[in-house]
Amino acid sequence: MQLDAVDRQIINALQEGFPIAEEPFAEVAEKLALDENELLARLERLLADKTLTRFGPMYQAERLGGAFTLVAMSIREDDFERVAEIVNSFPEVAHNYEREHHFNMWFVIATENPKHIDAILTEIELDTGYSCYNMPKQDEYFVGLKLAV
Repeated sequence: MQLDAVDRQIINALQEGFPIAEEPFAEVAEKLALDENELLARLERLLADKTLTRFGPMYQAERLGGAFTLVAMSIREDDFERVAEIVNSFPEVAHNYEREHHFNMWFVIATENPKHIDAILTEIELDTGYSCYNMPKQDEYFVGLKLAV
């Protein structure tokens, strides 16, 4: 997918924050000199074609009574796509990345309560036939990652 200048402008602007307002998309559209319907259509397209994998707030799960953890798996190369499809089908999986390493699949699980993490990991292991390596957070750091496009 080729991004045009407007797509890039939208992606860069939305990484800087999203207004808390009665009509937040209208407010963003105005700042970008776009029509609100065009902004919404472009966001829908970017999500549909997987240029953006998600659009939404980031929550601190623990403050809401929930939990999250980083998970690594070692998947045979010829089985990676099948396993990724299974893992990504879980609504608790926030994102999933392939890495060039023995542990070549890394993803985050976010749940409503800490006890649910083990149940999801067990289900993923049963569904995929591979072990999950659970690495819960020990410390938290704010990085402020923004990926300019």
